[in-house]
Amino acid sequence: MPPDPQDELFALLERLGVTQVTVRHEAVFRVEDGPHLKAMLPGGHSKNLFLKDAKDRLWLVSALADSVIDLKALPKTIGAARLSFGSADLLHATLGVRPGSVSPFGLIHDVGRQVGLVLDAALLASEPLNFHPLTNTATTAISRDGLMRFLQALGVTPMVVDFTASPPRRVAQDPGGGPGVD
Repeated sequence: MPPDPQDELFALLERLGVTQVTVRHEAVFRVEDGPHLKAMLPGGHSKNLFLKDAKDRLWLVSALADSVIDLKALPKTIGAARLSFGSADLLHATLGVRPGSVSPFGLIHDVGRQVGLVLDAALLASEPLNFHPLTNTATTAISRDGLMRFLQALGVTPMVVDFTASPPRRVAQDPGGGPGVD
């Protein structure tokens, strides 16, 4: 029997010294689903968009659940061509997850580093951060610093975007891990 991908994820977080708390629950497919779960779990809850641009580059946008993502304005901000949603098959082939389970944790399967990660500055201002751990039947809370340690271990440097600005704008990371103005 193949190893459970969640076991691999949690083992990596443990090796990195990243504390996480995971709560199992019924399947949640959209941000609008499960408001009672969000109410009982503190911190920033995420929505995650798997996107493909017109030049076939792949992007994962991870934002605060109530952030507004303007897919027409975003390409200029992140240096992409016109964006559309990536297919379920491409999502599974690249991040090893199915729709409804997308999160930065899926980057553990992106061994070719094909996916550019865009993080919402508002999400990074939250503590803890809540993501699906490769399945939509659980939510894992992790600190912002823990997320950054996880991404660093994978060799992923996220682009941080302020989605509250019009148009959205890139921001720099401060040495403490929080967003700062670019």
